[in-house]
Amino acid sequence: MRPHHHHHLSLPLCTRAHQIGALVLVAVTFVLTRSLDRLSSFPSSTSSLYSSSHSSSDLFHAGALNWPERGYGSHIELRIYVYDESEIDGLRELMRGRDGQITPQACIKGQWGTQVKIHRLLLKSKYRTMKKDEADFFFVPSYVKCVRMMGGLNDKEINQTYVKVLSQMPYFRRSGGRDHIFIFPSGAGAHLFRSWATYLNRSIILTPEGDRTDKKDSSAFNTWKDIIIPGNVEDGMTKLGGSRVVHPLPLNKRKYLANFLGRAQSKTGRLQLIELAKQYPDKLESPELKFSGPNKLGRTEYFDHLKNAKFCLAPRGESSWTLRFYESFFVECVPVLLSDQVELPFQNVIDYTEISIKWPSTRIGTELLDYLESIPGMNDTIEL
Repeated sequence: MRPHHHHHLSLPLCTRAHQIGALVLVAVTFVLTRSLDRLSSFPSSTSSLYSSSHSSSDLFHAGALNWPERGYGSHIELRIYVYDESEIDGLRELMRGRDGQITPQACIKGQWGTQVKIHRLLLKSKYRTMKKDEADFFFVPSYVKCVRMMGGLNDKEINQTYVKVLSQMPYFRRSGGRDHIFIFPSGAGAHLFRSWATYLNRSIILTPEGDRTDKKDSSAFNTWKDIIIPGNVEDGMTKLGGSRVVHPLPLNKRKYLANFLGRAQSKTGRLQLIELAKQYPDKLESPELKFSGPNKLGRTEYFDHLKNAKFCLAPRGESSWTLRFYESFFVECVPVLLSDQVELPFQNVIDYTEISIKWPSTRIGTELLDYLESIPGMNDTIEL
């Protein structure tokens, strides 16, 4: 190891006077900030944050400002405006393609169906407003992942259409996009819009992907403003009761210890699992699945495979998130994450250690199978 060469610079000494001056500056800043906070927090005649029944003792407790009621805690009064596809030139193309032939029903299927489902939920939401002036947030519907996959728009057209749409939004320009919400429901995230860094760098992005290790020059996900959402699971599996397409098996009737159902995609972890399944075919199932052609695997058959193991292995693919993690829960199969950089939805409030296993992707091998076999109680029926 070569030694580090330190260059000694002649820097001015920090004198006692400098230290005292710094402390005075900090103290003055604190006092001014506290005073401004107190002044701005008291109710005015036009304020909707607090009713006149609140006294100053209600507002402050031990010198700390309580959270305002509106938009926080148990009392939420957010207002969300949902743009209509006909009110902005180009928005319809982002939802239906250049010829308008792609339907929402076609786009609601598959792992990117959240782009349609979240839109529909907001259209029916009690928080929706029809008045832009009273809106706290603005939702911009787009089925662009589906549209691209179905040939409705190419990458260049997607970029041009987004720029055209945003140029017609005065409320977007007013806030610099800070109060506008966009959904990009695939591992590519906002990169589907090539100029996202110029136009959407301040906007709120809903995406299943929080990966900061992708091949792009910069991540489109920002912890401080964006939200990780789950991938879309087939509607037939999320139904309650007897109408569900596939029902879980008791653990003691499952044929395999674990399974991996997916394509290799030339990814190291996936290739290792496929080889491991060849060595231990009685423990690990990893069949060669056909996702196109006459022998294409149907959704029912897919879940039939998935439910036949106690542990469902979920390695990373092109990016760190994987839909299998979410699908596993609906057949009561314990998901095993083999994706080191993955970030999960609402992981600050959900304790995923209680309902899943995370295993280092660098240790895929017999050690993994030995560990899974060592977990007690896996021959009993459990409820997830």
